[in-house]
Formats: sequence, structure tokens, C-alpha cells
Amino acid sequence: MYGGCQPNTMTLIERVRNGLTVVEAEHVAQSENVPLDLVLEGLANGTIVIPANPRHSSLQPRGFGKGLRTKVNANLGTSSDSCDVERELRKQHVAIECGADAIMDLSTGGDIRSTRQTLIRDCSVTFGTVPIYEAGISAIDTRGAIVDMTTDDFFAAVQSHAEDGVDFMTIHCGVTRETIERLRRQGRLTKIVSRGGAFLTGWMLHNDRENPFYENYDRLLDLAREYDFALSLGDGLRPGSLADASDRAQFQELIILGELVQRAREADVQVFIEGPGHIPMDQIVANVQMEKTLCQGAPFYVLGPLVTDIGAGYDHITGAIGGAIAAAAGADFLCYVTPSEHLGLPDEDDVRDGVIASRIAAHAADIAKGLPGALDVDRAMSKARKDLDWDTQIKLALVPDLARERRQKTPTHEEACSMCGKYCAMVIVEQYLGTTPAKQ
Repeated sequence: MYGGCQPNTMTLIERVRNGLTVVEAEHVAQSENVPLDLVLEGLANGTIVIPANPRHSSLQPRGFGKGLRTKVNANLGTSSDSCDVERELRKQHVAIECGADAIMDLSTGGDIRSTRQTLIRDCSVTFGTVPIYEAGISAIDTRGAIVDMTTDDFFAAVQSHAEDGVDFMTIHCGVTRETIERLRRQGRLTKIVSRGGAFLTGWMLHNDRENPFYENYDRLLDLAREYDFALSLGDGLRPGSLADASDRAQFQELIILGELVQRAREADVQVFIEGPGHIPMDQIVANVQMEKTLCQGAPFYVLGPLVTDIGAGYDHITGAIGGAIAAAAGADFLCYVTPSEHLGLPDEDDVRDGVIASRIAAHAADIAKGLPGALDVDRAMSKARKDLDWDTQIKLALVPDLARERRQKTPTHEEACSMCGKYCAMVIVEQYLGTTPAKQ
């Protein structure tokens, strides 16, 4: 039984490489029913990460990467239009109850640090943030504009998040002067849709300077090693429309991130890669293969991907379609998309729908990848359906309460459901191919 992270003098990766006991790895191996050696080997070569900041005392660690279940993240957080922390706390409860493996706090309104501290105290799963959001908003309040931030402002935000126990942070290190020039020459319909990418691009162009996180990457690695948090190298130039998918700017950023992965591993820092975005279905597999090749097998964390731009109100479905394809091709971590994507701040129902849709996509992909045991629950469900065992069917459903509600919603035949009633195929065929005597 995992007893929580304890402060260590070594990072998790250093403990692995020195042959020491790594309780986080033991917990992941036990919870996923995989050999401990598989987890330790993946940690050592960087194909598995276990983000586990020792300061996150309520954490039950999750593993992300090769040979493990495809994981699901739920985004939440305040905005400038809605600063109800209790509401975000309720959304976090819903996400975890529905099976989310990670929470990302993307707050941009109210007391951002207080919100983060409240959420993380109550969060038993992996917790991530994007420090540049807070840094940029603080700069507006204290200096008048995001472009007036100093390099120290950027890194002070990272350190603050680390001190609060954040397990992984999205840092947009690959948005460089070179990638921005590629973007200019390429031309895009939706240009930059990442908030972090937009903040950094504005800062760089206004100050005629390089990205501070790229220019001072060793400083970032020092902080990650000191506080033992994982780096999630963000895709600041991810496509925000199908028209912009797989362009030169996107892949130039990915090439740079691949180089930074190698430097992180050499520094004993855990790292994974974030990916797009909006991508046509026929380009998803190639995008995953490109990331795995350029980034030396680093775990891949994708937003969706969304396979059409016109799913407003149903983008949890467009995201789940793309997520299933991406994960089956080798992506390791799906960021959920809610029905409110592109429309507004999600509520509790949106969070529930988003997590469930992504969990379905993740599970379908695990079956396609041949993950040991992934098909077992589906086989059990099929047997329960054959046996017309409704209690077991409801118990095995991804959302049992919803399955029970649907079952009870309309009058049902004693054995079958109201769709077929007395003409249920299972009942009829069992009379002739099974053991039940045919009725005369």
C-alpha cells in the first residue's frame, strides 16, 4: 500500500539508477498489475514517467508511458469571468470520481495561488499546472503588461508551483525565435491558440529576445531536479484548426523538444511531450510516430486530438475519436475535451462527460494495443449480456449509475430490455443453440 511521497535527497530517476527502493514505482506496478521491472526499466530509459512531487502529500501516483494504461487528464480552473473556487473543487471531485488520472489547474482568475493550494490539498491524483499563466497575469497586475515580465518572473512562478507540490508543469520551451519565423513564413489560419505560446510569443517579439525557458533551460532543469517535478514540454504552436495541422512550425517546435528531452534525461529529470490539437484523422498516426521518433520514445500527452472543427457542443466526442486513434498508435496520455470546449468554462456535467468520453477512448486504445488484461472486463460484460444478467452488466458499466438509470427509464421485459422485449435475440438463440429448451 502506497503511503505517500516522502522528501528525498535524490530525484526519483536518481533512485532508480542507483538501484534504491522506489515506492512510487512499486505502487504503479501493483495498481496496474505489471512487473515492477517493466516500470523501473521504463523510468530508466525515459519511456515511462511517474510525476510525484514529494510535497504533494495526498498523492497516489500514476505512471504514464509504454506498457501502462492510457491515462486521462481533466482540466479545470478559474477564469477572469468566474472565480468560484468551491465550484472548481466540486469539478475536481467529479473528475476523480469518474476516473481521471490527473488534474490540471489552468486558473487565470482570482487568487491563483490560493486556488492551486486548495485544489492540490484535496487532489489524490497527479496534479499539473502551467506556471506562465500566473506569471503573465501577475505581470499585468504589477507591471502593466505581460511583455514587461523579467526572466526572474518566469522562473519565480515555476518555483512557487514546485513549492506548492505540483507534480508536472507545462513549460513551452520550444517556442523559439526560429519556430516563430517558421510560423511567419508558413502562414496559418488560426496562428497561435495556446495561451502559453501566445504569452511567450508576445514577450519575445516585443523585447526582441529569445524564449527565457529555452535560453535558460539548464536553470529550469535545476529547479525540476531540486523539487523533483516532471516537465511536460508544451506545444505552444499546436494547430488550432485542421487547416493548420502538421505544418512546418508545429514540427520545428517538435524537433527542438526532442533535443530538450535528451538534455532533461541527462539531468535525471522526468519529461514528457505535449501534442496537438486539431488534426484530421488521416494524419494522427503519423503525428504520434513523429513524436516517438524525434523525442526518443518519451510519453506523449495529446489534447484530443479533435478530428473536426465543427463539433461545438459535442467536442468531447470529436476529441474522443481522435484520442482513441492517437492512443492506439502509441500516445500515452489523453487530455480530455468537454462539450464546452471553444464555448465557455465547463461545469460539473461537462467535466463528467469529458472524462467519461476520454476514458472510453483510452480503454478502446488499450484493447487495440493488446495491453494485458484490457479485454477482460469487455469479455465479462459480454458474458453478462449473454446471460441476461442485468445486475452484473450495470456493475461492469463504465458509469453504473447511468446504466441503471437508463435500464429503469422505460418499462422492461422481465429478461430482456425494452428495445427487443420478447423478441430478444439472446433469448431466442439460447433456446436453439444453448441449454434452454425451446418453447412449444
